[in-house]
Amino acid sequence: MRSLRLLRFLYTALVYVATPLILYRLAFRGIRQRGYLDRWRERFGFFDTPDFESSIVVHAVSVGEFNAALPLIEALMQRFPDQGLVVTTITPTGSERVIKVLGKRVFHVYLPYDLPGSIRRFLRRVRPKLLVVMETEIWPNLYFTFRSHGVPILIANARLSERSLKGYGPGQPLAQYAVRCASWIAAQSQTDADRFLQLGAEPSQVEVVGNVKFDMPVPAGFAARGQVQRSHWGGERPVWMAASTHEGEEQPVLAAHARVLQRFPDALLLLAPRHPERFRAAAARCRAYGFNTRQRSEEGLPGADTQCFVIDTLGELLQFYASADVAFVAGSLVPIGGHNTLEPAALGVPVLIGPHTFNFEEISERLLAAGAAVRIADADALGSQLQRLLGQPDLRRQMGAAGRATVEAQRGAVGRIVEAAARLIDTPTSRR
Repeated sequence: MRSLRLLRFLYTALVYVATPLILYRLAFRGIRQRGYLDRWRERFGFFDTPDFESSIVVHAVSVGEFNAALPLIEALMQRFPDQGLVVTTITPTGSERVIKVLGKRVFHVYLPYDLPGSIRRFLRRVRPKLLVVMETEIWPNLYFTFRSHGVPILIANARLSERSLKGYGPGQPLAQYAVRCASWIAAQSQTDADRFLQLGAEPSQVEVVGNVKFDMPVPAGFAARGQVQRSHWGGERPVWMAASTHEGEEQPVLAAHARVLQRFPDALLLLAPRHPERFRAAAARCRAYGFNTRQRSEEGLPGADTQCFVIDTLGELLQFYASADVAFVAGSLVPIGGHNTLEPAALGVPVLIGPHTFNFEEISERLLAAGAAVRIADADALGSQLQRLLGQPDLRRQMGAAGRATVEAQRGAVGRIVEAAARLIDTPTSRR
């Protein structure tokens, strides 16, 4: 216990010392993305107290985690209509997505920095009965403070890559103490469960329940909407999408598209950079490559002569996936760890992924094993596979059907997590 207090004291002191640097970084990022300059008070637990008596808090760090959490949030609101639903994020893009999708149906603020005073202010205002943390967010003071106030913690859709596990390094004892504050860890896979046990979780805390991303609803009419969009730029044209690209990936993607155009001169690339601050640079790069380029924010949709269409808006990946013949899911050609491949798979779109998919290990392996996805090593392989798939509609249909079947077979994690949430709310955690 003495070592825990010392570790926590040192960690908290480090966070206090780093806070000015964190604020400086926010200001610097705000030069390119104005959202980082707003609502700093929320990051220290200062905001207007909502008008509910108690709440369930769901923390999703950014857009990807929120999109994964959405079916769970909807299920929690339906199961617990008498509880306020608080959704927290860290990034402005995540915040914008919450506001756009859920509006006034939930109470949304930024999660405070991991400072004891900020967390206590947050607790006093939202009066939580349960904290649901999506995926891999382990903040020691957040966990210790909630536990000490008798609030159960549920880590939902819990995943822990080998890289993340090793990344704790000297801080692993503190992470072990923190993770043991959780009442229940709903692991995506047995591999994730084993890594949480390696981190220090107790076996009684951890259960494999599956991945909530498989419960993602596909909105009715999306396939038809995709065909309508295609009619604007020529319904018979080969169309492929590069989704959630990072720095270092646009160049290989554009090189692959140049190769595709050699065989399919009328082909169209739908390019969706991951971060808003890179939208303009990505469009400029397409034009510098010599492609006839349009942008979603300026021209709306591609024209018949558009070769590269930059999706410089948020929250529209699904509708453009529905317009594509093949989807390359990025963050995987560079060591980011990949992004969600279930969105195109659920729509019946064949998937290409790079070598780095450690953030979506289980999903990637399932889709690869089912024949719904193909792994590529580099830009040359990306170009080759695109030429192959765009030239074989029967193979694309086969891969698309395999993707839909894989998604459908794995549904059910949301229901299991909601049942666990009900048990935790009915049996509050004892204080420590």
